[in-house]
Amino acid sequence: QAVKILVKQINDIERATDYAEEVNEPVVWKKLAKYQLRQKFVKEAIDSYIRAFDAEAFHAVIDAARETQMFDDLVRYLQMCRKKIRDPAVDSELVHAYARTNRLADLEDFITGPNCAQIQLVGDQCFQGGMYEAAKILYNNINNFGRLASTLVRLKMFPQAVDAARQASSINTWKEVNRACLDAGEFRLAQQCALNIIVKPDELDELIRHYENAGHFDHLINLMEHGLGAQNAHPGIFTGLAILYSKYKPEKLMEHLKMFHSRLTFTKVYQACESNLQWSALAFLYVHAEDYDKAAKVMIEHSVDAWDHVPFKEVIVKVNNQDLYYQAVEFYLNEHPSLISDLLSTLPRLNHTKVVHSVEKVGHLPLIKKYLVAVQQTENIKAVNEALNNLYIEEEDYESLQDSINRFDNFDAIKLAKACERHELIEFRRIAAQLYKKNKRFEQSIEISKKDALFQDALKTVAESGNRDAAENLINFFVQNNNPHGFAAALYTCYDLIRPDVVFEIAWTHKMMDFAFPYFTQVLREYTTKIDELTSAKTKKAKSQEEGLESSGFQTGPVIDPSSGYPPMPYIPGGIPPAALLTTPNPLINQIHHPHLVNSTGHIGIPRLNVGINQGYVDQVPGQQIDYGVQPGSNEFSGFIGFS
Repeated sequence: QAVKILVKQINDIERATDYAEEVNEPVVWKKLAKYQLRQKFVKEAIDSYIRAFDAEAFHAVIDAARETQMFDDLVRYLQMCRKKIRDPAVDSELVHAYARTNRLADLEDFITGPNCAQIQLVGDQCFQGGMYEAAKILYNNINNFGRLASTLVRLKMFPQAVDAARQASSINTWKEVNRACLDAGEFRLAQQCALNIIVKPDELDELIRHYENAGHFDHLINLMEHGLGAQNAHPGIFTGLAILYSKYKPEKLMEHLKMFHSRLTFTKVYQACESNLQWSALAFLYVHAEDYDKAAKVMIEHSVDAWDHVPFKEVIVKVNNQDLYYQAVEFYLNEHPSLISDLLSTLPRLNHTKVVHSVEKVGHLPLIKKYLVAVQQTENIKAVNEALNNLYIEEEDYESLQDSINRFDNFDAIKLAKACERHELIEFRRIAAQLYKKNKRFEQSIEISKKDALFQDALKTVAESGNRDAAENLINFFVQNNNPHGFAAALYTCYDLIRPDVVFEIAWTHKMMDFAFPYFTQVLREYTTKIDELTSAKTKKAKSQEEGLESSGFQTGPVIDPSSGYPPMPYIPGGIPPAALLTTPNPLINQIHHPHLVNSTGHIGIPRLNVGINQGYVDQVPGQQIDYGVQPGSNEFSGFIGFS
């Protein structure tokens, strides 16, 4: 009661303290401590609570000590409290107070002994308060290696931080330690951490960006190279390293692509190579991605870096878009004309006509001659044949031209003939004459042969033409040019076309009878042979007719027509018996109203074949030609026409 009066009514702390010292009773100290705590006399209040051995107000004491930063006094109070109560708040605050007062040894001894402190909570408070040494002890005590690693990083204890991160085995911990080591220039330790990060595909891009932003390109490349050998290396590592090579070490890019192209993500590397103008690498990637169309296009458009003849040939035959064939042809014509034939021999399914036209536009047909010859051997194509023929004319290779037109006929013969006709070499003009002859233009062929004195060719052309006028003009040409030998040869070659009377006249006029004599001998022989054959044929015919009549039973004596009123007339061998004629129905005889007619010689007439033109009758006298020109209504015969 006395203390109460002193502190509340008199408000004299000193007298109250002296009184408590004098009385020295726990109740008095407790009353005094409460008043002192309310008056913010924290140290005095803590001393009074200790003298009172009272732990009931520990929450208020803790709050007051925190507020006034009286942690040394708080330690004394909490140590007293632990003797009376077991409360996590007391132990935890005691640990915190040890940390605040930097009594790390006492802290370590306390946490290693029996306690009910919330070590994790206090450790986090220490970490947030920058008391990293204390936090290190606390986290290590509870094996919180993740927070321990973070604490060690703040303490610049990077090797220990790496070890803690390894024990934590957390990707976030690895990332934190890696960045701390990287920022501190501890590249070896940073790499140890990063090797555990890059194996996570989702974390790789962020790690690469951090290194690049920090400008540590070489260390990043070195890290990625070490990552290639990791047991759980994924395509992202190979792809990322390819992109890094593309950006910072292009001299290593192709080697990397050749070794690990099967483990790359092509799309990302495409973009990097294209951005950095690495066309050779881009073409390589397209090839191994089996995108041959893009590979060929890159090689053509960026030939300085990406093109090589042998790889290009391997690629171009696999493209799907055949338009690339013709782009390749144009590209080779412009940049590698000496290799165009080799390329063309490689390309399949070419439109050879289109190729020829493309090459003709730039005037490089000689460069593809080998290709044209190869195509011609298997395909008789007009454009190819004409291109080769023109080349042979330019090269003055008449033998090859002759072989070409003999074996391959699909070309414009007249156009070629006109080109050869103007050539200065006689062999080409001779080919022109042959072409005209093949196309039935005999006059032009003959004129060319005559101008070049190719008389044998001219003779053959005339003979083949079958034209009498051409043959007679040719012998006149020989005579006018005083060429008796040519005249004689023409008579022999064109024998069937030339008329004998014309030959006789020309030979006699120009005094070349001696050269015409073999011709006349042949003509005479031919005519006598024909006469002999005709005579023999007529004799055989007459004999066969007579034998046929005799075997048919006809009488061979005089015949009297009972209804004619004429006297008997003799039967002439070879003729037709009148009785047979009269008893045989004949519409031609009825047509002219003469049932039977007998001429003055006693021979029966029969209608001729062309009665409709000149109605008459033919007397059947063997070997004679008699025409009885009978008019309708007459019984007499007036003349003769040919009948055999």
